[in-house]
Amino acid sequence: MSVEQFFAMGGYAFYVWTSYGVTLAVLMANVVIPIVQRKQFFRQSLKKRRS
Repeated sequence: MSVEQFFAMGGYAFYVWTSYGVTLAVLMANVVIPIVQRKQFFRQSLKKRRS
């Protein structure tokens, strides 16, 4: 099997690589979104404390 054949995935490359991309995007969102929300929560709680 050549590298070209591997990346072509037997004619299903679009579907295979799209599914890998969507999966990676969801996994990254599961890491990034809680971090952003946590930062926002702490910023808001500090603003409430100062008021």
